[in-house]
Amino acid sequence: MFVLQKEMGKYPLKVWLKEEKDLEAGCLEQAYHLMQLPFLHKWVCLMPDTHAGMGMPIGGVIAAKDVVIPNAVGVDIGCGMAYVGTNIPVEVLKTTMTGNGNLLQGMVGDILRNIPVGFAHHKTEMPCYTMDTAFAEFSRYEENGELLGQLEAGYYQIGTLGGGNHFIELQEDEKGLLSVMLHSGSRHFGKSVCDYFHHKARELNARWYSQVPDTFRLAFLPVETKEGRQYLDWMELAMGFARENREKMMLAVKAILEKWIGRYTELSLEYREEINCHHNYAALEKHYGENVWVHRKGAVRARNGELTVIPGAMGSFSYVVMGKGNPESFCSSSHGAGRAYSRKGAMNAFTCEEVLVDLKDRGVILGKKNKRDVAEESRFAYKDIDLVMENQQDLVTPVRRLRTIGVVKG
Repeated sequence: MFVLQKEMGKYPLKVWLKEEKDLEAGCLEQAYHLMQLPFLHKWVCLMPDTHAGMGMPIGGVIAAKDVVIPNAVGVDIGCGMAYVGTNIPVEVLKTTMTGNGNLLQGMVGDILRNIPVGFAHHKTEMPCYTMDTAFAEFSRYEENGELLGQLEAGYYQIGTLGGGNHFIELQEDEKGLLSVMLHSGSRHFGKSVCDYFHHKARELNARWYSQVPDTFRLAFLPVETKEGRQYLDWMELAMGFARENREKMMLAVKAILEKWIGRYTELSLEYREEINCHHNYAALEKHYGENVWVHRKGAVRARNGELTVIPGAMGSFSYVVMGKGNPESFCSSSHGAGRAYSRKGAMNAFTCEEVLVDLKDRGVILGKKNKRDVAEESRFAYKDIDLVMENQQDLVTPVRRLRTIGVVKG
């Protein structure tokens, strides 16, 4: 970790990388903007997977006094990870044959068929307790009419994966046992909330002659204003929806595992160590003696003894980790490997054939309906997850190392 001192801005910057040269220019510029904010607490943090985002870097963590910043939470509010381990030997999945190849291939194909991916959603309303609660507490949301359509849409989007860097992976741990990991968020709901309240914040900041330049894209809402309270209500709702979304997909994957393992083996499936965590959100927490709004954008909470999930890239390794509760990072850690190439850059640098051959060579079964854009999410497009882990040894302790054996993508 290195520190850039106050001379660059009002507050210091702490970066969990070895040297300043390891930080891309666009990311540093956005961090400099954060360092100017008048309401920060202590310093700005950048995790080892950091890269430029919208307004605030992905992999950024700030603590703010009495304000929330929609773009410092991000557009996919509540995006995060779900994980569960099992007692099933991966070797059994690879050597047990079915009418659709081996057991692993059958499971990947079944997941792709039964969980909507990309822009797809359910054709009929699905049960969704988060949206049921929202309608039961409708008075909290009714004033924000432009967002109300998202409540109805949620019944069709719950339990859907989305596209981009979202995935469902079957993985093998160090003992050769099967695990399931999935990455998804609040779908279009979170983006609508972020865009709506960022626009409101810009209007209010202009009216207040805010010290924060509009070009920073860091318009803020004081939490005691009507608009600030409304944002927090909608943010919490989006977080609940994202968590339930992952729960519903994990239940669907479990049902598929149980079906195939029960049909083709004599094994009794057991689950262990279930985790469901966010990495795009703001929360009121106490740090260095003050209650502050910690914004984690592409970062996970890693309190002392807390289990969380840090995925690598498709076809590489991921980690279950235990937090160390490091106060300097506001008890946070990286949320993944971090992009080394933009989506367009990855498509220009690597061919579809190169990526598919690499996955085959690594023994990874890919479930994807349209493979033309597969290079966007290849392991080549991301930083080395093991280097990321090396740079945050003071933030987390690895508990489990997991290798991709099957992946479903949008």
